[in-house]
Amino acid sequence: MSIEGAYDSLSAMERRVAKYILENPQEVMGISVQRLAQKVKVSEATIIRLSRSLKCEGFKELKMRLAADLVLSENAKDEYRQFQIGQSTSELIDSVWGSNVKSLQDSLTVLSTEMVEQAIAKLVQARKIGVFGIGPTSLIAEDFKMKASRINKWCESGNNGDMQAIIAANMSNKDVAFGISHSGKTTEVLHALEVAKTNGAAIISLTQFGHSPIADIADIQLYTSTLDQNFRNGAMASRIAQLNVIDILYVGMVSQTYEESVLSLDRTKKAVKQTK
Repeated sequence: MSIEGAYDSLSAMERRVAKYILENPQEVMGISVQRLAQKVKVSEATIIRLSRSLKCEGFKELKMRLAADLVLSENAKDEYRQFQIGQSTSELIDSVWGSNVKSLQDSLTVLSTEMVEQAIAKLVQARKIGVFGIGPTSLIAEDFKMKASRINKWCESGNNGDMQAIIAANMSNKDVAFGISHSGKTTEVLHALEVAKTNGAAIISLTQFGHSPIADIADIQLYTSTLDQNFRNGAMASRIAQLNVIDILYVGMVSQTYEESVLSLDRTKKAVKQTK
């Protein structure tokens, strides 16, 4: 659920409310903000702040989001399942498959259509795109760079913090800086985005749902929702969710520049064939 994904970024009082909601979702669906405040022994303002922390306009929208999460939970596997030492191959397949599917389903509830549309428009209009990720997310950044390059978008990435800072230092208000970080706290990515923002570049973030330094600095915020687990099956699931968002952005960019993109794809396909 989106509440679970954002839990660690909430204040202590917001967590108290979130914990009650997670433990009593059906009850919360049928009560008022005043009644919930009485039950949890917090102010109504705390519940409103929680709603806004979860990117909802108010408690009513939060309950609508909760209802959507409940429907998805009923139609999907209930939890991210752990790898177990000695488990059978069929159990191994089921645990990895189930975690990846749940990651995609959970992420769908926190990915804003409006933000996706804005991101696609900015990327299409950009003179240059700088895409930044460190460690596992550097692979996500490279995937985006490859896709953007194939449709003739000037896109740069860096495999370390210094290179990303250099790229960001040469950006302008005609450019877009795209920062990818599951935690939303990766120091090198945050620094590159800060440099790019100082130079006037538009900032897009792709992070775990909830408040984080990288999401907070961004003009356009894209989210996934995955709970990291032991044995890294949660971390692997978050990569799948991030790659899914990259694919969405890429298809959106192609659809808005279809004729030019098809020509570029044909040219790059022919060029690559000549190296085989």
